[in-house]
Amino acid sequence: MANDALAQKAQNFTNRGRQAMEGRKFDLAVEMFMQALSYVPDALETRRMLRAAQIAKFKSNPPSGLALKMQGMGSYFARQKVLGLAKKGQGVEAMAEAEKLMMQNPLDPNNIECAVKAAEAAGKPEAAAITIEAAYECGNNDPALLERIATYYTIAKRYDKARDAYSKLIALRPGDQRILQLLKNTEAQATMSAGWNDAVGKKGGYQKILANEEQAKKLDQANKAMVVGDDANALIAEKIAQIEKEPGNLNFYRALARLYSQNKRFGEAIATLEKAVSINSSDPELDRMLSSTRIADYEYRIEQLKAAGKTAEADELEAEKNQFVFDDLADRVARYPNDLHLHFELGLQYFTYEYFDDAIQHFQLSQKSPKDRLESLYYLAMCFVKQGQLDMGVMQLETARDQIPTMDELKKKIVYQLGLCAEQAGDLEKAYAYYKDVYSTDVTFADLSTRMLDVAAKLKAAKA
Repeated sequence: MANDALAQKAQNFTNRGRQAMEGRKFDLAVEMFMQALSYVPDALETRRMLRAAQIAKFKSNPPSGLALKMQGMGSYFARQKVLGLAKKGQGVEAMAEAEKLMMQNPLDPNNIECAVKAAEAAGKPEAAAITIEAAYECGNNDPALLERIATYYTIAKRYDKARDAYSKLIALRPGDQRILQLLKNTEAQATMSAGWNDAVGKKGGYQKILANEEQAKKLDQANKAMVVGDDANALIAEKIAQIEKEPGNLNFYRALARLYSQNKRFGEAIATLEKAVSINSSDPELDRMLSSTRIADYEYRIEQLKAAGKTAEADELEAEKNQFVFDDLADRVARYPNDLHLHFELGLQYFTYEYFDDAIQHFQLSQKSPKDRLESLYYLAMCFVKQGQLDMGVMQLETARDQIPTMDELKKKIVYQLGLCAEQAGDLEKAYAYYKDVYSTDVTFADLSTRMLDVAAKLKAAKA
């Protein structure tokens, strides 16, 4: 009963924190999430929102260069304290001290390193993962931070994420041969990340991931490039033999399915993955790979029908594929209800088919993910707009807009949509100002030129 009471208190504080986030009261949001975690330290979703709130607070009012420098000097001793506690095995105490550092600057690579090491020392690798994910999504223009993030992802064998981080880093340092070589290495290993989800929350999980390095190197040879023809047949035979020898090793199934897919043998790839799923039915990455392979099979067959001039049959198969995508996502959301990205993908499906109430439910969940938060807010707003609830839509759009520092593609869509809402509400001056913001960055965006001329003409007529 006591535990239930603590959980309810934590939930109450979490709800208040979420409301504060929506109102851009980041100080209050951080305080509420910290209170919630004081009752239930293992509430991962609350910790994820805390990271998002800390970063939003920091980015909404960033300190000056001098302040950052002074802060960095003061943080040095605090970091030494965290690392000392972690080294002594006092992980819980180290996590508490690390949170103080994250309150000061949640995007400082050294602070992030401390928070991750503290979480690992406390036996909470999932909390370490949340810190890394939040930093990666929100601070990926800082070279030092990107390299730290890439290093951690490489250690955890999440090579897809490490590759993405190194790709962003090489764009910032185009002539850096060391980074280029690291990028090449992780590109070759990107398919070896399947052990991550199994490790999260399990004692010794990361040690298991790091085991069998020799086997990983051999698998990497099969995964690093497109293999076709006789080379592919030889590798396929090798993988089949390996599966016969070790029928429980899922990495061999993944490698075999990938080879089949590269050679357009999708039926055999699907059968291989279905066998792997029958061995481990609770592996979300296997499920995702199976779904992607089935979609690739549909698209290949559709392409073949179109090439043969069988348009009607291609259209029929396209409709079948779309139905599969929808049903498959709904099924995976039911099996993995805590996978927020799946909720986002399913919300997009509901939005596409104009089931706006259902879409809203999923976007409200997926906005809790740092990775999908901003796009979730955008589509949440679009649902409200489509239903004629302009005020609700504008509120979500403004929240998303204020959290994007530069006029990237998503912010263009958000500000443009704010212009449409203002125009629909009859506020032509505000609409023109929104359109002008986007136009100053991208004169080719959507129908912006025509729309600005139309609004300008209406404003001129109104004044006349």
